Amino acid sequence: MDRKKIYQMFILGTGELENPLKQGLGGVILFSKDITSKENLINLINEIKIKSNIPPFISIDQEGGRVERTEYITPKRLSAMYAFEKGENFLKKQTTGMAKELEEYGFNLNFAPCADVNTNPNNPIIGERAFSNNPDDVIKGVKIVSDIYKEHGIIPCIKHFPGHGDANADSHKTLPQINLSMEDMKKYHIKPFKESIEHGIDMIMAAHLHCTCFDNEIIPTSLSQKALSYLRNDLKFKGIIISDDMVMKGIQYDAGEACIKGINAGLNMFIYREANDISLGAIESVIKEAEKNQEFKHKIDSSYSKIIALKEKYGIIK
Repeated sequence: MDRKKIYQMFILGTGELENPLKQGLGGVILFSKDITSKENLINLINEIKIKSNIPPFISIDQEGGRVERTEYITPKRLSAMYAFEKGENFLKKQTTGMAKELEEYGFNLNFAPCADVNTNPNNPIIGERAFSNNPDDVIKGVKIVSDIYKEHGIIPCIKHFPGHGDANADSHKTLPQINLSMEDMKKYHIKPFKESIEHGIDMIMAAHLHCTCFDNEIIPTSLSQKALSYLRNDLKFKGIIISDDMVMKGIQYDAGEACIKGINAGLNMFIYREANDISLGAIESVIKEAEKNQEFKHKIDSSYSKIIALKEKYGIIK
């Protein structure tokens, strides 16, 4: 098995990056702790690019407001909900400013915008990160923000499929259950994802949620064959499906087992917030599985093709 194909499927945070970058790591994600000054950030990104065997995704969670990783070097912006409430022109202006900055620093992938519909007012994790509690408003906001990022050469990744807006718990701390019928999920929560796919979105993040409309057994949608097959076959999504951060408590498996389950279910990429023994061990587990399982190896080949094609589309690989 070509190890670089498996390394391409992983986006890791900082830590023990040198060897993974040489092996062909798919990308790096930076957090507030990594971003202390503009000069240091640009130098860090250049260094990552120089050390990479294959040009990497340089990624960030930059939504505005509560989730804004450049908080130490730029003035805080408004969250999606408050920016949207100020009108489309305000949202366009704010997003353009953020997109230009990310482009200037050297980022090429942003895990934003949220396509969640905030239907549960007691939701502890989405709230103002969603554009609205109305799916049609969320569709408008997602389209505006996604289009602006694309114009600046930054891949938008919408999240958190199939919609985190009705959750009553935080998937960083536990596995929330969403107990809505498929009809309600489609009408409210899946609708913005469907529209975004029809509009040509390239990457979707799968949530660590147990949705009973897909699975009776307790499994996060990020590792659910039924949920990810729905995204592929029913919604006709041809792009990259990436996991939310794999160290969140919504994932209740050993790292290697979780990644093998995820690939079998249809995930193309994984995020780990640190390059450490856990994330590097998970990669080795995937390599071992690929060496003995032909069908599994085909899934990796397919993911690798999608990743390289997306990098070529955005000029990351020339």
